[in-house]
Amino acid sequence: MGLFNSVFGKGAETRQDRAQIPWISLTSTEQLEEIAKKSNTVPQVIFKHSTTCGISRMVLNMFTNSFNLGNEAEMYFLDLHGYREVSNAIESRFGVIHESPQLLIIKNGEVNFHTSHGAIADMDLKAYL
Repeated sequence: MGLFNSVFGKGAETRQDRAQIPWISLTSTEQLEEIAKKSNTVPQVIFKHSTTCGISRMVLNMFTNSFNLGNEAEMYFLDLHGYREVSNAIESRFGVIHESPQLLIIKNGEVNFHTSHGAIADMDLKAYL
């Protein structure tokens, strides 16, 4: 079971799981306007994660292991189960249909790239910033 849990995850997220990425918790709909505004000077990245989905956990682990950006973007982490209303507001505000896991890159006030599932781990994030 140890290997299975390490690949697919189990239970709540821990700070140690996400320590390599300077995550900013996305917990309120008010943050979306701040994200849009800040995206005019610094790219904003939102990672939407389902804490009960094995695929989402696996993609998060792969994304974390390959992360190499430094301060090139601000990184937001959204726990979909804890803040579903924020996910709904993202769909409405930025016009991107909800998926999980999902990664959105916001520049100049709008989403200029988004992807989901295994494609997150396969992408070159720097190419979109």
